[in-house]
Amino acid sequence: MSFSRKLVLSVAGNPVVSGVLKKYGMKLGAARFVAGETLKEAIEQVRLLNKDGLVATLDHLGEFVKDEREALASTQACLDVLDAIKASGVNCNMSLKMTSLGLDLSKETCMKHMRMILDKAREVNNFVRIDMEDYAHIDITMEIFDELKREYGKHVGLVIQAYLYRTVDDMKHLETTYENCNLRLVKGAYLESPKVAYPNMVDVDKNYIKIIEMHMLSGHFTAVASHDDKIIEHTKQFAKKNNISRDLFEFQMLYGVRPETQRQLVREGYAMRVYVPYGNDWYGYFSRRIAERPANALFILKNMFRK
Repeated sequence: MSFSRKLVLSVAGNPVVSGVLKKYGMKLGAARFVAGETLKEAIEQVRLLNKDGLVATLDHLGEFVKDEREALASTQACLDVLDAIKASGVNCNMSLKMTSLGLDLSKETCMKHMRMILDKAREVNNFVRIDMEDYAHIDITMEIFDELKREYGKHVGLVIQAYLYRTVDDMKHLETTYENCNLRLVKGAYLESPKVAYPNMVDVDKNYIKIIEMHMLSGHFTAVASHDDKIIEHTKQFAKKNNISRDLFEFQMLYGVRPETQRQLVREGYAMRVYVPYGNDWYGYFSRRIAERPANALFILKNMFRK
């Protein structure tokens, strides 16, 4: 991980900095990356994306709840998302973080809430993506996903991170265990030890390409979540060379990042899904977006001094 990224994440954790940004961040520029604080605002943004040929995945932001009451509130927010998608008719599914559903309280609490959500997803015929979080949560996430995948099949998928040494082995397990294993492949955005993750981006990129090719050749659906032109072009050429149907993969990008490129991919005939976060608890997500790309920090600074 680069020094600049480490620095940004460290600064973001400073209580003074976080206090200022949490108070003024949406006005200063966080709204570029977060689709609003309410579900109604987020659905409207998804509707606008759909008009341009883009599909979406909604994520009610929130991590590391402190008690079961908060976990249940986050669960209800997810249920509301699935109901709102159904009622509005937008082309959209949902992503979630299991720490927001009580994963750190107990596995049983999280499983209870996940089953409530996946029961709803099955009822409304939608799909829920489980986000992979920091390294400390990977084993329990894989364990829970295995249980839920057997119960809910096509209605649940997972995120896999390329910067971890263990990723290829995890994917082999998933690809050989399940007939329909929809994976979202990302580079990874958490600050991890070099004992468990590639510290150099060149190695992350190599492993990312490796797992993209591996999953596409497996016949499972592949979501390539990247803003990197080289990764996107490589995926296009690899699919063409290996006669992989465009129905078996899609590109994914974050809301507010490279919107013109998103629309260009649609014009070229590729499926393009936009990850659309919303909610009051947006600070952790926003901090990671700033850390990933210094230009995002400059965007915020410009807004701070704009009259």
